[in-house]
Amino acid sequence: MINLIGTYECKADAKGRVLFPSAFKKQVAPILQDGFVLKKSVFEKCLELYPLKEWNTTMAQVNRLNKFKKKNNDFIRRFTAGVKLLELDATGRILIPKNLSDFAGIKKQVVMSSSVNIIEIWDKDRYENAIENAAENFSDLAEEVMGNTGEDELS
Repeated sequence: MINLIGTYECKADAKGRVLFPSAFKKQVAPILQDGFVLKKSVFEKCLELYPLKEWNTTMAQVNRLNKFKKKNNDFIRRFTAGVKLLELDATGRILIPKNLSDFAGIKKQVVMSSSVNIIEIWDKDRYENAIENAAENFSDLAEEVMGNTGEDELS
């Protein structure tokens, strides 16, 4: 499992190409040639960029769901809707497809932020609003999520 670190501001050009931050390139160097998977976030109006190895790990979990239950099929369909395989181009950019760019409200100013093993891609204004809104109750959230004393309480 990879643990990514950093938050970087970028610019999208008129075609939706964004220069991949060099700090992230260094962190994923051993697996860069495998490519990435880009998808809509489940909880926010942003995108999630998975290194292919991390995507395959996630899909192994999803694949264990019983596909003879409608809610599982509905989840799988929604979770994988609009998923795209991506690679960095020769100049180190990724191309964000228009439908995904529209979903996330990405115009020109972009934030790429690490989220453990994936990179979230946000419109800059939406990112700043999300961080500001989360800050109001962050101490309560931190206590609820991380304030346990036993390993078995992590989930």
